[in-house]
Amino acid sequence: MTSMNEHILRTTKEVIVKFIECGRISPAGFHETFRSVYKTVEEAVKGSGKKAEAEGENEK
Repeated sequence: MTSMNEHILRTTKEVIVKFIECGRISPAGFHETFRSVYKTVEEAVKGSGKKAEAEGENEK
């Protein structure tokens, strides 16, 4: 597992734990919510990487 994927996984875990602690989701809803949060975090992280690369190319 790459470092980026590990960070995405850990961030997702922390978000889910907070949702459970706050009562926003139950442990029974973990599976669906985890997938959704993981995809959102992954898109945010990887999307920002692509944006940074594009901005770097524009500055050249």
